[in-house]
Amino acid sequence: MFTPSLSSEQQRDLAIRITTFLSQYSHLSDAYIIEFFTEDLWSTLPCSWQPVLKDLSYPQIADLLLDATHGDRRYPSVWPLSLLAFLQTRVVSMPEEFCVNHSQSSLLGHIFRKHVKPKKQHEIRKLGVLVKDICEQTECSRVVDGHLTRFMSFGLGLSVTAIEADHNLVSMKCSSQLPTSQSSPCHVAGWVNPNASWEDFLKQLKTSNCGSEGSPKPSGPSKKRLKHQRHAPDIQGSEACACPDNTSPSQSFDRTSQQQQSQTSSSENCGSHVQPVCEDVSDKAEDSPQAEDFVLTGLHACGDLSTTLLRHFVKCPHVRGITSVACCYMKITTRENPVPPGVVEGPIPPTSSHQPLPAEFGYPMSSWVRGLPGHPLSYKAREGACHAIEDYVRRLREDSQLLRTHCYRAMLEAFIRNVRPDLRRAGIQTIKKAHLLPFAEYARLGLVRVGLPAMLPLDAERMETMLDQQVRVVVYFSLSMLLAPVVETLVLLDRMIYLQENGVDSQLIPLFNPNLSPRNFVLVALKSQ
Repeated sequence: MFTPSLSSEQQRDLAIRITTFLSQYSHLSDAYIIEFFTEDLWSTLPCSWQPVLKDLSYPQIADLLLDATHGDRRYPSVWPLSLLAFLQTRVVSMPEEFCVNHSQSSLLGHIFRKHVKPKKQHEIRKLGVLVKDICEQTECSRVVDGHLTRFMSFGLGLSVTAIEADHNLVSMKCSSQLPTSQSSPCHVAGWVNPNASWEDFLKQLKTSNCGSEGSPKPSGPSKKRLKHQRHAPDIQGSEACACPDNTSPSQSFDRTSQQQQSQTSSSENCGSHVQPVCEDVSDKAEDSPQAEDFVLTGLHACGDLSTTLLRHFVKCPHVRGITSVACCYMKITTRENPVPPGVVEGPIPPTSSHQPLPAEFGYPMSSWVRGLPGHPLSYKAREGACHAIEDYVRRLREDSQLLRTHCYRAMLEAFIRNVRPDLRRAGIQTIKKAHLLPFAEYARLGLVRVGLPAMLPLDAERMETMLDQQVRVVVYFSLSMLLAPVVETLVLLDRMIYLQENGVDSQLIPLFNPNLSPRNFVLVALKSQ
């Protein structure tokens, strides 16, 4: 879809077609699966779809709905053309670097693999090499990063600066037992303020600690506060990723309701601790014509952090290139939702009693998309864009009992609203081994968590009727997941058009393997000197 030959006119035409398509199926992208019974979601599907989908087995759902690579397609009946046209595809393969040992990349040295999971090892190696290539093209040796710090500094010999919200983590990194060299990374303790100018952004980097004695001056929440909040914030208006890149189906249905109650859970799938920012500059950087140029990079920069970095890239004359890997689309600010649920706010300015609303929103960034009818993306649509289709396909093929919890949570929602109609999408957190429990026991544990009696009477006949629709619940969720790459495409396309509107061409590269890293697209852009 995205190639260097995609002209600005083609980008804009694609945005029109995507917004038109999403508007037609917003009932799917905006639906909460836990409301399957309370909102009668099955009846919202086209009448011609319902009879051909209602009796599919789990492996059939995987093969016929979600995985276009499956060669032996045997439809149990004639499917309507509207359904066939709706289906989207994604390809999965295991990178060669993990063929011998699936837990360690053979292409990274031990020092770069230490305490790093396979997913992140894959991303570090692939993106690190790409950043190195961009540095050579732009004749820059300075970069800013987080997860790539060790690899790009000690492995590729680049000058690296990383910014981190938690000053305790910065102190740990500055005192880590790594060999000192001319390419030792610098670390900054601080928040990246999306409302700040690029000049202020550069000034913030003067606090960098490049191996000197002492700890950097604290400029963010303490580790104890972060633990209490359950997230390490990335940026004002954003936080550590709760992006369900590899979310298990048993957890995915409850996450949305929990986030709506601002009860998010932590994850390892994004750049949640050390956040990529631009390279350090001297005290005279903002007014010196000889300030060094640099490359800006962000690996899974959460929420508005990605858009803030793109704006700094456009406006700051010293930033020559950028690689941006986004995540946590549900934490992007929009005009309709300027303060998304679950976001840990940055420090309140001394001249204000509250956190100001963003001056510019994370979506849409471009004037073109902002002017299109149907361009708004709901919180639910953006949250759904973070789910991993590949992992879900695997669970379907395994006929996993975990899928039972989808129906369980939707049933529980129905019984809760019978007695408390006002209690909608209450966050009950994950119930351990819920798929191994009979529904009555699951309901007892869940009811207590929302303040209702554990022994609330449950209609046995109604329970059986809903349990018989378990496949329909999974089918509906699978259809909504098919919209995830379309929503993600619109968000990333909007960023490409924003860059184009500011005179910068860009490319969207599927750099990572989606089976390991579902947020696998890297937005790459360079500026002339």
